[in-house]
Amino acid sequence: MILQICLCGVDVLKGVILHGGHGTRLRPLTHTGPKQLIPVANKPISQYVLESLQEAGIRNVAIVLGDIYPDKVREYYGDGSRFGVKITYINQGEPRGIAHAVGLCKDFVGDDRFVAHLGDDLIKGGVKKYVEEFENSDYDGMILLCKVTNPQRFGVAEFDENGKLVRLIEKPKVPPSEYALTGVYFFKPIVFEMIGRLRPSWRNELEITEAIQLLLDKGYNVGYKFVEGWWKDTGTPEDILESNRLILDELEYEVKGKVEDEASIQGRVYLGEKSVVKRGAIIRGPVTIGENAVVECHVYIGPYTSIGNNVVVKKGEIENSIVMDGCYVDVDEKVTDSLVGPYSMIVTNQGDKPKGYRFVIGERSKITI
Repeated sequence: MILQICLCGVDVLKGVILHGGHGTRLRPLTHTGPKQLIPVANKPISQYVLESLQEAGIRNVAIVLGDIYPDKVREYYGDGSRFGVKITYINQGEPRGIAHAVGLCKDFVGDDRFVAHLGDDLIKGGVKKYVEEFENSDYDGMILLCKVTNPQRFGVAEFDENGKLVRLIEKPKVPPSEYALTGVYFFKPIVFEMIGRLRPSWRNELEITEAIQLLLDKGYNVGYKFVEGWWKDTGTPEDILESNRLILDELEYEVKGKVEDEASIQGRVYLGEKSVVKRGAIIRGPVTIGENAVVECHVYIGPYTSIGNNVVVKKGEIENSIVMDGCYVDVDEKVTDSLVGPYSMIVTNQGDKPKGYRFVIGERSKITI
């Protein structure tokens, strides 16, 4: 089923955001919402993707929904107007592979070229320059590659002696190169013919690497570009925390809320409107704090921490963590390297306690320590 919303202009290049998958490695956070809506530096991961497409001049975007709370995606993005785009929602339901999700967009794409972007992949600087390169090329398809230290985990590119792309191998035991296929793909509509020829893999999915391989085998012109800077597949808690660090590294100092006398703001800190940092508190950046948050007296919030909207940190230390909207923290020790789901509570119990805590906490949880 396809639901079209909003009327805007038509673009030469269209955008597709793949918003499906079960996110099993991110449970319990994905028990209550899709992984792509998990915030990094106080913004859902897929919002970075949508904004990247919009900044590249793409105004016509499809979001392919999975079966994990798709209504939350519709509720958050709406008709796309507040992001400067027109959104078409396409239902995939049960995950059946990237190529299957792309194939569902055939009617949406029509005769136009398009970029398909995984909703949980982040690329430093976005895709604008790659969109421009594809628009100005005669490629039938184009992929983005990134040098990685563990290519066995990814689809990997193989080149001939002249540097021409000849093959893509999914999770090879002996990788032919160090260049992994990122979750950003550029296509002409010919790709739908290739997808129509696919059969499910051993994972019972239609593999996008096989569709691209068919393009190569049949003589279509498939180009590639190397990602400059970093690329992150945010599939695990560790990946999300690393993405948070990478984005906060580019944070600029801005204080919109109130900082009381004798509170200390050190380094690059963003403090949202109507938030308060009370006397004796120390915020050591890079740190971002949302709106209507309260950081009480003598609290310490250390580097690479994101605090969401309407959060109260009454007591304790937090470092290298993401604390999502509506949480309440009142602890005697340090919380570090943690993901705390929305509207959760972490409070101190009595008795002997260790010196640090690490959590991945789902929505509306309560932890007593």
